[in-house]
Amino acid sequence: MSTPAPPPPTGRAPLAARLLIATGCAHCPTVLQALSRLIEEGVIGHLEVTNIATHPEVAKDLGVRSVPWIQIGPFTLQGNHTPAELRRWAERAARNQGIADYLGELIESRRLDLALREIRAHPEWNPVLLGMVSDLETPVGVRIGASAMLEDLAEHDELDPLLPGLRELLQAPEAPVRADAAYYLGLSGNPTVREWLEPLLEDPAPEVREIAGEALTALPIPH
Repeated sequence: MSTPAPPPPTGRAPLAARLLIATGCAHCPTVLQALSRLIEEGVIGHLEVTNIATHPEVAKDLGVRSVPWIQIGPFTLQGNHTPAELRRWAERAARNQGIADYLGELIESRRLDLALREIRAHPEWNPVLLGMVSDLETPVGVRIGASAMLEDLAEHDELDPLLPGLRELLQAPEAPVRADAAYYLGLSGNPTVREWLEPLLEDPAPEVREIAGEALTALPIPH
């Protein structure tokens, strides 16, 4: 006997999902059936289905180029996904969990552009992104991708909301984490972070002292 899915948590709005399909799509019927099952079980409260063969403007507005395209709560998924995978994402979305897994999956599947769009659309995910770059247990490829995301945000002058979190990482017990935080603060271009970085010139780890010095050199001097 299969284990029934747990009911959605109380006190939250019903979880909504959206599915784009197309006539002739091989995997669309399977995904539709799996999502319909989650509706029946109450894991998902609402499902909107659009056939882009008859409504191509929907795909154009969303920038969708292939189907099935699935949105479950805050998570956007593309391609064929098994019923078990869809259930897992639905249950995570219902509990506001799995953000790091979601961003990590986007990075590992080389969809960094989508990961960046998602982090910009969900600023409340910023602590998750910082956690991914500061957790030394994060897979190397994911850490590199998360670092590239921070560099992109810095390049577009969008790093300021993450500065308080980066400041906290300067106190991390691991030298590589302190060094990385100093590097990102240097990319911010914000002169107010100079006072945060200056104590690191006396850090016991040589690599931290070196990167802090480089970051300070890159930052403008406040008038």
